[in-house]
Amino acid sequence: MVAAMSRALNLALALLFPVSWFAPLLRAGLLPVFGLSEISVISGLQSLWKSDAVLALVVTFCAVFAPMMKVLGRALRDFGLLDVRAEPALAVLGKLAMADVFLIALYVVIVKGVGLATVEVAWGLYLFTALILISLFLRSPK
Repeated sequence: MVAAMSRALNLALALLFPVSWFAPLLRAGLLPVFGLSEISVISGLQSLWKSDAVLALVVTFCAVFAPMMKVLGRALRDFGLLDVRAEPALAVLGKLAMADVFLIALYVVIVKGVGLATVEVAWGLYLFTALILISLFLRSPK
């Protein structure tokens, strides 16, 4: 029963991660009077690639590849298609996936601290964070 639920939850993560990449994480704008633009993982990465390719590469890995590689690796493990010895690598991928949530939180704190911009958290940030946390605590059935 627990194994089936774990497998189903992991497969749900594989479907929901791409949704979370396009969901609005933040609404940001210069001063409240100019309106707010929605920022998603994908739109943020597009902007970052234009300004700093090295940082964009790191954030792309942490935001897109690490979570999906962990979830897909866990799915392969759950269905007996990946050796148990891969578990430490999946754990490392889970920790790397959390790095981008930290970067987003840091961005919000810095921008709000300056006081020139308005930043509002949107529903996609909660979805993305929840998916990362669920993937961190999800264990493979033995």
